[in-house]
Amino acid sequence: MLMNNEAEGTNEKLQVVEQRTGETRVVIRGLKDRSFSPEGYVLGGGEKEGEEDDEVVDKNDEGEPDGQEPVNSIVDYDTDLDLKGEDEEYDLTGQTSYLKACEMLHVVPASFFLQHMKDDELTLTHRGLGPQGTKALAVPLVTNTSILRLNLCDNWMEGLGGAAIAEMLKENCYITVADLSNNNLGDYGARAVSGMLKENSTLLSLNLSGNHFTDESAEHLGPALVSNTKLQHLDISHNALGERAGEILGDSLSENTGLRSISLAWNCIRGKGAVLLANGLGGNIALRNVDLSFNGFGEEGTVALGQALKENEVLEELNLSNNRIPPEGGIRLAVGLRVNKTIKSLNMGRNPIQSAGCYAVLKSLQDNPDSALEAIDFAGIAVNQEFQDLYVSVKEIFPTLVINHGGRIGTFTKADA
Repeated sequence: MLMNNEAEGTNEKLQVVEQRTGETRVVIRGLKDRSFSPEGYVLGGGEKEGEEDDEVVDKNDEGEPDGQEPVNSIVDYDTDLDLKGEDEEYDLTGQTSYLKACEMLHVVPASFFLQHMKDDELTLTHRGLGPQGTKALAVPLVTNTSILRLNLCDNWMEGLGGAAIAEMLKENCYITVADLSNNNLGDYGARAVSGMLKENSTLLSLNLSGNHFTDESAEHLGPALVSNTKLQHLDISHNALGERAGEILGDSLSENTGLRSISLAWNCIRGKGAVLLANGLGGNIALRNVDLSFNGFGEEGTVALGQALKENEVLEELNLSNNRIPPEGGIRLAVGLRVNKTIKSLNMGRNPIQSAGCYAVLKSLQDNPDSALEAIDFAGIAVNQEFQDLYVSVKEIFPTLVINHGGRIGTFTKADA
């Protein structure tokens, strides 16, 4: 009898230990899920169930009847079901994963994102997300199927945040337009974005303007533009791309078959880089719109562009304003325009080409009856009477032609004054 009683007591103690162990495991798991696991952000129920387990164990310590072990098993099972159900509900929008990521990274959730995460366009500009906030935002966007156009302009995400968005775009197959301009991505971010472009097959438009890209960034972007055939519009203006970048991008553009428009405005492309970039444009068979304004093409680069216009048969819009082009450059560019049949819009405003350069460009139209030019911009450049007389003659051949210039030499109007 004594042996049997001792055995029963021992069994009771073992059961209590097992119950306590089971209860402890539930509480730890609940805290862990609530703090770290993406599957259990909403764990109010889990915490309460843990408290109930504590009560069960206390009752057993007071000597109440055994047989509570199955209850603990049920509690564990119900907790798992609750977490799974909540996960499925929130995964539809990504709200749970976003809130959890914000908690992990110690950032305040963007209420605007929570309100518009089901829209087809998300414009989250000037919010100061920073690297950590951007990383948190990238988590739900990986599986988001609603947002098609993403605008994160001016959030100072830097290289780390840019890398997070790039990794997201590798997985997301719904976003077609992305604006990452003015985010200080730097060369590190350019490298991450370039890696994304080699894998992404759905992005059609990408804005990387104002991100402090240098020639090192071009070394990564160049190969990406060769391999990517889906991207149609690329803006890398307002950066610090120099002569080396012109060489690299020139080679890439000669092989690219996807881009329809590219903006390289407000960079430092000049000298040999300008020449090689122009040569690349000559061999391109897809680009329709090219913006090269605010660089330093000068005479050397413009001569190469004139030759490129002889070869290129698809380019429709070309912006060469503010490129320090002298009169000789304008004359040599006109040589290409004399045979080109596709250019519709040409902007050469605010260049020192003087009236002589303007005259040469206009004369090329008179010599090219197949020209498609519809608009020429000579803003800020004064022209003489000889140019005006030629313009009257050319208008008879091309009645829809529109020319803008800085006024006629020797005449002043009240508005000009």
